[in-house]
Amino acid sequence: MALTKEEIGRSEREPVPGKFQISDLKIDERARRPRVRWMRWFAALVGISLLVLGAIRMLRERLPVVETVVARAATNEPVTLLNASGYVTPRRRATVAAKITGRLEQVLVEEGMRVSEGQELATLDNTDASVRLASAEAETKAAGAALQDLEVNLANARREQARSEELHRAGITTAQSLDAARTTVESLQARIALTNEQVRAAEARVQVTKQDLDNTIIRAPFAGLVVSKDAQRGEIVSPVSAGGGFTRTGIATIVDMNSLEIEVDVNESYIARVKPGQPVTATLDAYPEWKIPCRVRTIIPTADRQKATVKVRVSFDRLDPRILPDMGLKVSFLGDQPAKPANASAVLVPGEAVRDEGTSKTVFLYRDGVVERRAVRVGEARGSDREILAGVASGDQVLLRAPQDLRDGQHVKLKQ
Repeated sequence: MALTKEEIGRSEREPVPGKFQISDLKIDERARRPRVRWMRWFAALVGISLLVLGAIRMLRERLPVVETVVARAATNEPVTLLNASGYVTPRRRATVAAKITGRLEQVLVEEGMRVSEGQELATLDNTDASVRLASAEAETKAAGAALQDLEVNLANARREQARSEELHRAGITTAQSLDAARTTVESLQARIALTNEQVRAAEARVQVTKQDLDNTIIRAPFAGLVVSKDAQRGEIVSPVSAGGGFTRTGIATIVDMNSLEIEVDVNESYIARVKPGQPVTATLDAYPEWKIPCRVRTIIPTADRQKATVKVRVSFDRLDPRILPDMGLKVSFLGDQPAKPANASAVLVPGEAVRDEGTSKTVFLYRDGVVERRAVRVGEARGSDREILAGVASGDQVLLRAPQDLRDGQHVKLKQ
């Protein structure tokens, strides 16, 4: 039933019981406000969280990057004159390749396998070399058969010459017949000489083809350990790179484990502290508690202009199966004289970790991402290390080359 204009006006002013009111179509703002308010607070909280995370990330990225060393207890060992880092390197290391280009038929070694000198490592396809060898041997046999035929003819020609000489002395034959017999003998002798050379040439070709066949077998140049397998069966290998980079130049890499030594780059400012035969203590990064006795073998008589370093080679006093090529280690070059008796509480830290602040000495300790400034009492210098008599305990992490503007209690980030 339609409403008149008067009824609509009255319904807006006065509600009529039991009838639909226009005001019922309006949205109650009071019911909407709590939900809108909650969504605004949630959005503000998310925005603040993102800002805080971004600020924390920026602060972390701006944290000073530091390097630490562990303070170690002072002992009565010889004085350490210099500390350096290096790597285990072999004096004899070879990537074995084939002498000729060919397709790999077999690879007989795997990583970690020990091989002896002359042992077969791989074989190439020898079909072509075998065919050439068979052909050269057949040519040699043919030349030998031709030589035998000529020798038979020569023997017959010599008999004919002897008869011609007897008949000529008897006056039966002419001098021309005797000359013809002699010419036949000399011709056969010349042909035999030529055939002999041909036989030797054929035999030489046989040796060449045998060498080609032998070149299809790749052997170990020395006894050692296979550390890398560089090619697989079916690949083409060559002594030189070819084929747009698809041709392998190496088959396997062998290391002579008896020739392992240490290669160290020493700053040229400290090279005067190093001399041949000097005792050295090496510590592998993989076994930090294992002290390996060594000695300086040689100092390479040239410097690296870019790095300002001199290369030093150090030999192990005794090799061990745990020592592997390319392992990282740290070495300490020792003095000839033993150190003085050490204080029971004294520790050793690198000299560059100790800072001068007026009349006092300080170091920075690292604990859980925060540094602590610590005043210390120092003792005598032991090579590149300083003896700390008080203020630092054995096992403390001490900052090495701390930034000058570093503050006590400041957050830092360790160098990776």
